[in-house]
Amino acid sequence: MTILVACGLTREAAIIARPGFFVVAGGGDVTRLERELEAAAGGVSAVLSCGVAGALDPALRAGDVVVGTLHTPFVSSEVEKPAMVPGFSTLLETNGGLVAWLASALPNAHRGTIVGADQIIASVAEKAALQARTGAIAVDMESHIAARVAARHDLPFAILRTISDSADHALPPAALVGMKPDGGVALGAILASLARNPAQLPALIRTGRDAGAAFQALRDALASVGQTLGDWAIRSQDRP
Repeated sequence: MTILVACGLTREAAIIARPGFFVVAGGGDVTRLERELEAAAGGVSAVLSCGVAGALDPALRAGDVVVGTLHTPFVSSEVEKPAMVPGFSTLLETNGGLVAWLASALPNAHRGTIVGADQIIASVAEKAALQARTGAIAVDMESHIAARVAARHDLPFAILRTISDSADHALPPAALVGMKPDGGVALGAILASLARNPAQLPALIRTGRDAGAAFQALRDALASVGQTLGDWAIRSQDRP
């Protein structure tokens, strides 16, 4: 049984990779991410959006685990609206089994809805405004794409993310240019940004520290749910 997984960074993909998981790292390129997920969706048991995320809920801290599904009313303007995909809302509303399964395997996880956005939500003001608008607890750049692919193929969908930046932490400019289109780290761009604006160094150090906590939390969470997801896939296929 194979679970199709969408993430952003190659570092996330390396953490997620394991038998039974087919992982696609988007690198911020929503068109390529959707194309590659679509190509791989045939024959899989479920679609999972997994990796790190930014917090919208002020109670969340770096390294916290969040489990949930997509906040469907909010989709970025550059991406096809979920309502245009027949069955999208129905699938996400009625297919809570996978989310509940993940939550039971991760009892300390925060459960709620997650926003999918086409760009990094970087500032404290942007995070607060998005939280007020949606009530979502976190935001990432892949979940809306993964959810749409899942809906097209009538597949179960869930989100498992760990928090890399809290709602009260503004990402510095260097962090905004740090991802290559293939999901790798754009070290040259980060160093160039830092050279132009050395004052961002403390914020960049905090960003790196918090990201490290998120990556470790992701490893730990996947260690807890890896076999659980396989069991869920088998049981879901056994149901009449």
